[in-house]
Amino acid sequence: MIPTDQLLSFVAEDVSAGDITTLALLEDNVVSAHIEAREEMVVSGIEECEWLFKNAGVFTEVLVKDGSTAHAGEKILDLKGSVHAILSLERTCLNLLGRMSGIASSAAKASRLVSVVNDHVRVAGTRKTAPGLRFFDKKALIAGGALPHRYTLSDQFLIKDTHRTMMPVDEAIRKCREYSDKKVECEVESLEDALLAAKTGADIIMFDNMTPELIREAIAALEEAGLRGEVTLEISGGITPETVDKYAGLDVDVISMGALTHSVRCADVSLEVDI
Repeated sequence: MIPTDQLLSFVAEDVSAGDITTLALLEDNVVSAHIEAREEMVVSGIEECEWLFKNAGVFTEVLVKDGSTAHAGEKILDLKGSVHAILSLERTCLNLLGRMSGIASSAAKASRLVSVVNDHVRVAGTRKTAPGLRFFDKKALIAGGALPHRYTLSDQFLIKDTHRTMMPVDEAIRKCREYSDKKVECEVESLEDALLAAKTGADIIMFDNMTPELIREAIAALEEAGLRGEVTLEISGGITPETVDKYAGLDVDVISMGALTHSVRCADVSLEVDI
């Protein structure tokens, strides 16, 4: 379900006391307009744009759905209605659509690069999302074919380096097990900690900021100990769509990439009034 109150707050942030330029220059006539892709992209955010325009009384027709590919110059949303309403929503919609489509496109690119090497591995995002935009960032990841990972800190346990500095890995895992039956994921930075986490019963082991060579050694050690099949293996730490192929050939299950949402390149979209 779309968080409509949040969408309206985005509009209020921009419109405030009104679009004074449009109010001064234009009579409130009915016009036709459209949003188009100015480059190839995986579309995400069109559902949110459609809701905002419809809520303002503008007729909409979706031409390219979320999760589908749009090509440069292709129309993705047709509009007909009040010129005041359309222009007052223009920047809010383009900002959200551009960001979400940028995330979806990067997620799709990374997923493609990984699947060419190893179709068993899934790409995932992280919680490194813009404050207030997590729902939209995560939705965009899914549109691009990536896993969203945790939405909140309460979804599952994730024992990080900040926790491990204050207690050993095995003690941390045991305490999590005593607290709740939710899955326990543990970040590790060494072969030894990976083995200890697996032996203590972690559900997921995240190799954090480890080289492909060291990860390969850790996986071999887990296999030798008969523990590889007991855990889900994840790689994370500074991986980008440009470097993900270096990790794709490893025997892991998930590659999580904060760059998909913390270093967003917005897709190029525009709104054009049809004259």
